Amino acid sequence: MLKNYFTVALRTIMKHKFFSAINIVGLAIGLTVCLLVGMYIADDLSYDKFHRDNDNIYRVALDGKLGDQEIKSTTTCTPLADALVQEIPGVEAATRIWQWRNTVIRNEDKSFMEQHVMMVDSNFFQFFSFELIEGDPSKVLMEPNTMVVTRAVASKYFGTEEAIGKMLSVGDDNKAYKITGICEEPPGNSHIKFDVLLAGSQGDFFRQPVWTNNSLHTYYRKNAQVSVADIDKKLEAITIRNVGAELEKFLGMSFENFVKNGGKYGYYSFAMTDTHLYVPHLEHDIAVHGDIKYVYVLGAIGIFVLLIACINFMNLSTARSAGRAKEVGLRKTLGSFRSHLIGQFLAESVIYTIIAAVISLLAVYALLPSFNLLSGKELSFGLLLSGPFLLAIAALIVVVGLIAGSYPAFYLTSFNAVEVLKGKVRAGAKSKGIRSFLVVFQFWISIVLIICTGVVYQQLRFMQEKNLGLDKHNVLILRNMARLDKGREAFKNELLRHTSIESASYSNNIFPGVSSNSVFRANGTVEDKILGCYWADHDHQKVMKFELADGRYYSKDFPTDSLACIINEATVKEFGWTDPLNRKIVSYQGNSPDTLTVVGVVKNFNFETLKSQVRPLIIMLSDVNNTLQIRYKGAPQEAIAAAEELWKKQASGEPFEYVFLDESFDEIFREEQRLGKLATVLTALAILVACMGLFGLAAFMAEQRTKEIGIRKVMGASVTNLSLLLSREFMVLVAVAFLLAVVPAWYVMNGWLESFAFRIPVPIWVFVTSGVVAALVAWLTISYQAIKAAVANPINSIRYE
Repeated sequence: MLKNYFTVALRTIMKHKFFSAINIVGLAIGLTVCLLVGMYIADDLSYDKFHRDNDNIYRVALDGKLGDQEIKSTTTCTPLADALVQEIPGVEAATRIWQWRNTVIRNEDKSFMEQHVMMVDSNFFQFFSFELIEGDPSKVLMEPNTMVVTRAVASKYFGTEEAIGKMLSVGDDNKAYKITGICEEPPGNSHIKFDVLLAGSQGDFFRQPVWTNNSLHTYYRKNAQVSVADIDKKLEAITIRNVGAELEKFLGMSFENFVKNGGKYGYYSFAMTDTHLYVPHLEHDIAVHGDIKYVYVLGAIGIFVLLIACINFMNLSTARSAGRAKEVGLRKTLGSFRSHLIGQFLAESVIYTIIAAVISLLAVYALLPSFNLLSGKELSFGLLLSGPFLLAIAALIVVVGLIAGSYPAFYLTSFNAVEVLKGKVRAGAKSKGIRSFLVVFQFWISIVLIICTGVVYQQLRFMQEKNLGLDKHNVLILRNMARLDKGREAFKNELLRHTSIESASYSNNIFPGVSSNSVFRANGTVEDKILGCYWADHDHQKVMKFELADGRYYSKDFPTDSLACIINEATVKEFGWTDPLNRKIVSYQGNSPDTLTVVGVVKNFNFETLKSQVRPLIIMLSDVNNTLQIRYKGAPQEAIAAAEELWKKQASGEPFEYVFLDESFDEIFREEQRLGKLATVLTALAILVACMGLFGLAAFMAEQRTKEIGIRKVMGASVTNLSLLLSREFMVLVAVAFLLAVVPAWYVMNGWLESFAFRIPVPIWVFVTSGVVAALVAWLTISYQAIKAAVANPINSIRYE
């Protein structure tokens, strides 16, 4: 029986090549999209699950409030890890990570700026499941001044030589570390990314007994029988006891009074495997976050594209029902049961799907490099050949085959054998209503996707072009300036002589973000405020070009500016001032409080993400900073060449590292940009598949109305009249789909836009344009078949009447 099903299916494919090609290609595109999106989603959902006992590994985060400022961060204090293990039953182990970004590492004749350097506890490789190639997991980081590097880093510094036992110098102070282990690079689905690991357990930094200095990331592994709620409850008691003592010393009030005054300071746990998708962005996190909402969006698009392909199969199968009606009638007359006939049609549908699946696997193999480039993933075709994915593909083939073939199978086998053989069954007449509904559904999906893609594109464009309050364009930033030591000012002055350089400024900060958040207090008050803060020199405003709202910027004409500060309008509002100039702010940056005088107020500028409002900021004066920000004129290559030439003269052998300010700002929306590009491509494929089905239906309609068209043409109908006659029905369906798409698309996109503090209003013109585009694409698809039928010789269609 199965052989017969296969034979009949192949004969049907060969007999109706055009319609079979539409079905197979449509299903192949749908399956290709589903497989690519499925691989993307599987990778996102697999983050951090390669670790042993990953279900019981948790991270600790800080949730605090000081004044009106919320503190939500993944950084914790140094004593917390030991307290978790020693004081909370059920916590089996804990480990800490301190991230050290953009660190210069040197050997005798090579130096590089490493982006992912971490200082970690000695149990790092026992706690996590990163692959250690050489070295003992329990000993590699046990001794002070030891390090583990990835295979790639070892090769970069030592080539084919043995790296174990070799020394590397780290940081500005050239501290020597001995390589005691080599590991593989962390897998792509790890939120912890590193190239170099430094031993931290034996150092002074990891032994600081301070509970209110949060700079480390703490992880713990619990016993499966212990609940996280119980751990967090005990953690709260530990925090009150230890943090309370320090707050009383620092703020002059008990922890109880601190809470009564609206303050908050506590730690809580969340699952490590939730980091990538389920935890909202927290300050100072070492992870690059995804978003589960985007996973749902891409998953929905993948399913929609496949549904559109299935609808094409249903529509074309039922539309051409007359071609199979006599076959069904004869089989019934010869004794075939309806269940057998249903089985045959479903088997044919599955065979179509199998052919499409083979094509889609080849397409995935060919397109995967481009998809990785577009999505920022590192997906391997081998993922599809894994056991779970092969089972999923087999299940997908069966499900798609059954979905696509179910309605045609039950519809075709419902014909009465006698009526069929008497010729009383009209081709696809009974299924016209269902076909119309399915066409509307296809274009409803397509139009919703077009609208959503258009709105996403407009918001991303708005964020890229928005006036931030500073000029992010034409700014080159050099790192590692500490290597010049006392030669920094000479380097800057020499660089300013170059014709392509407009201005230059030293700062300890690279936007977006600020170098630190610290506690400040208006002089004479007891209310503390948390302000974003960074240091910059006298020329910072010339480079950034932010505007002053009041007062002045730092000037070398005022020696007292060493005890001055610049604040933004949000800080003025936070302190409740109407006349901020010459006000005093107490800074707790050093070992003892400093009182700073406000000499200028800058207009609010976006120094962080556009997803949040501009918050209070203070800029303090310092000429000794580690980054040089350069505003250039003309082509960037000139400025880069001038800076690099001077660097080689004054910092020979040191790595020359630079970034562009506008690219740094664009990086914070990289996830949204990738989603936008992916959505655009997938939307285009959805429209393509829908139009393929429409093209097939238009061809079928023209074929069925050949005689009518011939008669109308003989009676004097023009080509225009005939093409409009044939197109009108489909255009009405597209119009209905557009009307039905407007409300859900507006609702979805308005909800998405609400996640941005700075956003566009929902653009009505995008909706109108989307409707016009959908109508135009549909009309062009139909018009070819309509015009082809209209210009045909009418004699050929009615000669036998």
